[in-house]
Amino acid sequence: MILDARVTGVRHLYLHLPFCAHRCGYCDFVTSVGRRDEHEPYAKALLRELEQEGSVLSESPETIFIGGGTPTYTEPAALRQVLEALPAAAEVTVEANPETVTPELAKLLRDHGVTRVSLGAQSFQAHLLETLERRATPNDVRGAFAILRAAGFDNLSLDLIYGIPGQTPADLEHDLAEALELGSEHLSAYELEAKPGTRFTHSFGAELERQAEAMEDYLERVVEVLVGEGYRWYETANFCRPDARDLRSRHNLGYWLGHDYLGVGVGAVSTVNARRRRNAPSVGKYLAALAANESAPHEIEELDAETRAVERLMLGLRLDVPLSLEDIGQIVDANELQRLTDRGLVDQLDEGILLTDRGRLLGDAVTSALLTTS
Repeated sequence: MILDARVTGVRHLYLHLPFCAHRCGYCDFVTSVGRRDEHEPYAKALLRELEQEGSVLSESPETIFIGGGTPTYTEPAALRQVLEALPAAAEVTVEANPETVTPELAKLLRDHGVTRVSLGAQSFQAHLLETLERRATPNDVRGAFAILRAAGFDNLSLDLIYGIPGQTPADLEHDLAEALELGSEHLSAYELEAKPGTRFTHSFGAELERQAEAMEDYLERVVEVLVGEGYRWYETANFCRPDARDLRSRHNLGYWLGHDYLGVGVGAVSTVNARRRRNAPSVGKYLAALAANESAPHEIEELDAETRAVERLMLGLRLDVPLSLEDIGQIVDANELQRLTDRGLVDQLDEGILLTDRGRLLGDAVTSALLTTS
């Protein structure tokens, strides 16, 4: 047991399945290419870690999220083994790449309690998918969506990326139009972040610098189009359709609202009772440790009150609901808060503070300015 054995009632669980058919040039997630012979041993190790650490979980978790990697690239027998061992939860999300989605996979997910699929479309344009080194074609994206609908999924999310080298405003308009035509319940639109040292930055460094100047305009257009179509802009990069159901990503809301969560798998992160655990990124070391019934190799960070407050502010202001300053007001610069309010970037309400639409478009810059430590 690594996490505090006295803690129970954690309502959010993340599981990391790292395997991919191919590593995209811009990706810096913990991934492992191919290695199909390791899929089943990894599933067993993952569940052993869940058994070791799972006592912190609520008997009825609210959300489970299976991310990667490409979880749906995992060998079906290994994926089934993981799904069958999970507790029931109100929201169970699996990330999927379009080219991996088959009727058989959709049935496997549907039959084993998955309620939501997040489909990594990224773009509906062949030249942009090629730039991103994605294996899917635009028809793969459309076909995967149709297969999931036919299997009975009524809560689907599409991921889009903007700021891709070579992308024009017209390309972005086309991607948004394609996504809207599919009618997904949830859309995520992310600014391309190519981390230093990835081969993507070596290949497209100059173009990425040029695109960086257009990022605010791109986000503004994304918001204008999706809100104009009735989607709720509930988080900086996330939008959901109005519905009798709450179609926000409840799992990610747990992160943004500062809730505790348990993460298992290679590279996974947990935050429980002001203690953060980061599992090491080596699949080989992870398998060896769990095979010996040892804890996954990891690092522990104790989170002091100021760190927790800063994270709460940075994440909470990404949302479209007021953030209470009751427990974190000490880190907010009162003079800066008033200045930003006067400039129309922050609203001060009885329930807390909230970035205006313009403030949200400026995002991190506004939030950082509020910090007394900035």
